[in-house]
Amino acid sequence: MNSEIKNKIPPGPKSNIPLGNLFSFRKDSLDFLRKAAQEYGDIVHFKIGPLRIVYLNHPDYVKEVLSTQNSNFVKGRPLEVAKEILGDGLLTSEGDFHKRQSRIMQPAFHMKMMDTYAPAMIEYSSRLIADWEDEETVDMFEEMVKLGTGIAGKTLFNVDIEKEIPEINSALKDVMNLFGRITMPLAELSLKLPLPGNKRFFKAKERLDNTIYRIIDERRDNRLDNGDFLSLLLKAQDEIGSDGGMTDLQIRDEALTLFLTAFDTTSLALTWTWYLLSQNPEVEAELHEEIDRVLQGRTPTAADFSKLEFTRMVFEESMRLYPPIYIISREALKDFHIGDYVVPGGTIVLMSPYLTHRDSRFHKDPEKFNPHNAKERSVGPNSKYEYFPFSAGPRSCIGQSFAWYEGVLIVATIAQKWKATLVPGHKVEFDQLINLRPKHGMKMKLQRRTSK
Repeated sequence: MNSEIKNKIPPGPKSNIPLGNLFSFRKDSLDFLRKAAQEYGDIVHFKIGPLRIVYLNHPDYVKEVLSTQNSNFVKGRPLEVAKEILGDGLLTSEGDFHKRQSRIMQPAFHMKMMDTYAPAMIEYSSRLIADWEDEETVDMFEEMVKLGTGIAGKTLFNVDIEKEIPEINSALKDVMNLFGRITMPLAELSLKLPLPGNKRFFKAKERLDNTIYRIIDERRDNRLDNGDFLSLLLKAQDEIGSDGGMTDLQIRDEALTLFLTAFDTTSLALTWTWYLLSQNPEVEAELHEEIDRVLQGRTPTAADFSKLEFTRMVFEESMRLYPPIYIISREALKDFHIGDYVVPGGTIVLMSPYLTHRDSRFHKDPEKFNPHNAKERSVGPNSKYEYFPFSAGPRSCIGQSFAWYEGVLIVATIAQKWKATLVPGHKVEFDQLINLRPKHGMKMKLQRRTSK
């Protein structure tokens, strides 16, 4: 690779209109990136205002950023706005502080803890469907959000927040609207303006803070230690030399990050799963067959997780087609080599699980919902970069095992007794915020089924 080639700027879309790329990107970021890669290749450079951005569209390059050269990358500017709500939680923190927090919290997500969490996942799912009625129409997205938030409260903090869920989820929704500004130049400054959206955001932030701090205070009062997430945070000591535990602010940041994850990650994955099943009756029939055969009419348990192989494949394939986190961003600390180029430090790097998961170079019949593809998926050195719904490398999602158990057990519990059909004429479109949300919800008609 000669120096002349290495120092070329990657090709990419330009605009004669000031901020032209910004408008195209914000209108439909996935469409913008897809078309850019089709025209310019797997390394695409473009600018949004003063921001230099490079989009990487190949697992080899994703691996370089998330693993091989990961020490040169931070979450960076795209999540600076997120710090307004999440503070220095795992999603936004960097460096030694992030490593320390991750080390403290890792035991709460160890596989051995799943047996502890599974009963709540199943119980809350059973509570939800106990209120459903045959032939009733529900917004499945709202139902899954309600379920995910309740399970997070019980499993991670050992509190029952069911009565507060509507208010909490309303606040979380207002907070999520903030993420639509992340790609805007001067996004941080826009929060200081007296806009109606900003007022809703700060009111929502106060509501969530009140809930989190109340949970912290109640746990300290009863001194319960059951090995869950909050117990670990409250007893954590800085092993690097400090004698003090984590501050309430640090605990708040981590707790709220987990709440946001429950609100808009697993809940979304489940929503898209029900949608895909409704569109693929042959897959739904195979799922029901496995659930009926394995469970024999009884309620699922944690021990059934390993037996529900096809159920897991369904959930896995759903996250291939609709990964909740559809774009992953990093910021380069210094110049770095990628392909035939040297990209300047300060550049924002984008990678898209959504687009990579639907690339025919890496996935057979990529637009088709076929859970059996999970078995056929490559097991080579780049397999984790061809399918990476939880990111990859040192900054991959700490709660992956929790999400797998939750998704499989919820699908099994609900599909054992119900099937859901998309309401005819209901529009299914994306609302591209930080995650892939259904813009109009997911209206579905419920039908009671009898397990065999």
